[in-house]
Amino acid sequence: MNRKKLKKEACTKIDEYSDDILKIVKKIYDNPETGYKENKTTEVIKKEFAKLNLETQNKISITGIKAQAKGNSENPHLAILGELDAVKCKEHPDADSETGAIHACGHNNQIGIMLGVAYALVKTNLITKLNGSIDFLAVPAEEYIELEYKEKLREQGKIKYFGGKQELIRRGYFDDIDLAIIPHSMDLGEMKDIIIGPQSEGFIRKKVRFIGDENLSEKIFEQEINALDAAVLAINGLSTNRGSIVDKKNTRIYLNNEELLKKSCSVIMETYVKGNTVKELMSVNKIVNRRIKEAIQSIEVRAEINDTPGYLPLINYEGLMDILIDNLDGIISKEKMIKNITLEGFFDSGDLSHMIPVLHPFFSGVKGRLHSNNFKTTDYDKAVITPAKVLTKTIIDILLGPKKRLKKLKTPFQNKEEYLTFLEEIS
Repeated sequence: MNRKKLKKEACTKIDEYSDDILKIVKKIYDNPETGYKENKTTEVIKKEFAKLNLETQNKISITGIKAQAKGNSENPHLAILGELDAVKCKEHPDADSETGAIHACGHNNQIGIMLGVAYALVKTNLITKLNGSIDFLAVPAEEYIELEYKEKLREQGKIKYFGGKQELIRRGYFDDIDLAIIPHSMDLGEMKDIIIGPQSEGFIRKKVRFIGDENLSEKIFEQEINALDAAVLAINGLSTNRGSIVDKKNTRIYLNNEELLKKSCSVIMETYVKGNTVKELMSVNKIVNRRIKEAIQSIEVRAEINDTPGYLPLINYEGLMDILIDNLDGIISKEKMIKNITLEGFFDSGDLSHMIPVLHPFFSGVKGRLHSNNFKTTDYDKAVITPAKVLTKTIIDILLGPKKRLKKLKTPFQNKEEYLTFLEEIS
């Protein structure tokens, strides 16, 4: 089978449908929705899958949709993902006037890339010539925001985890997946067009309620000893000569409300504990808890600590990266490639990478910092069309290559049960 000919045919088909793909990308941008609320976006994608005559499963986790394209065998089983949700940034000029939601994250571009791959493989009927099958997954709730809303969903039994991929892992949507591909957008400057092998930290969300002496509550602000002192002392104890062991950007201390303050003399501290590896993350979390304990013992107040699983560090797989690099040829110059760089921020694809091999490249075509009021797509060809071609070529190589290549890619967790047990240990 002539792979070069297949790849050329697939890329030609992406060009043929580029206007249709970008129309969807812009439609999603104009209708941003946040996590577990992406109902309109799910319907848009459902209609696109219907045009491809793909078998779909709707509302896979409150929102979201799955479609499957079958090749000439069941395995290997790949998944290519597009994330549905927007962020909140009311200052962005294109933000929704009511909700403040905006795709200042490029998730609408992700959906376009996923659809581009689907059009390339299904419209050409190339999928039937490939080994294995592909799931196209439009997944909800990647952004770790609106936690109060998600807590209510959890209390109602509608979800267990805040992260969309965490929830889909629990529900079994990755049980038979051998490999996941998740593209992303990022401003890489004028000289670079792709990041291969990005690395990221993981985090645990920590919410601590400091409770002072109720007998002192009427004079709380006149006392030297109170819950607020304990919270401040704890924060100071979490800083070292080398910097903070928590994410200062996401750390805040606040009063519950005036009425509760009078009754219980309590103060809330929220923060993210960070780590480059799972081992480091758990070790740092123990240190944070110990320093909180030291703070409350010295001031003689109580504390309630509530830990919630955040996201795990992103793991890269060299074997997959090499296949992707080979398929840049003729599309992106290797001189415009960045490899093995540590990024700020957290990604729930990190959780997935601890269960199955994940390929998570970042593509250019956008300007501005992620989640900021100046983020925008400036070149849709670089942000959507080019990535769709690169990933389609990569998928063709993976599905036509030796199966033993995927078996060599070892993951830290061996199965879903170990992963979910780990999340429970964090909680």
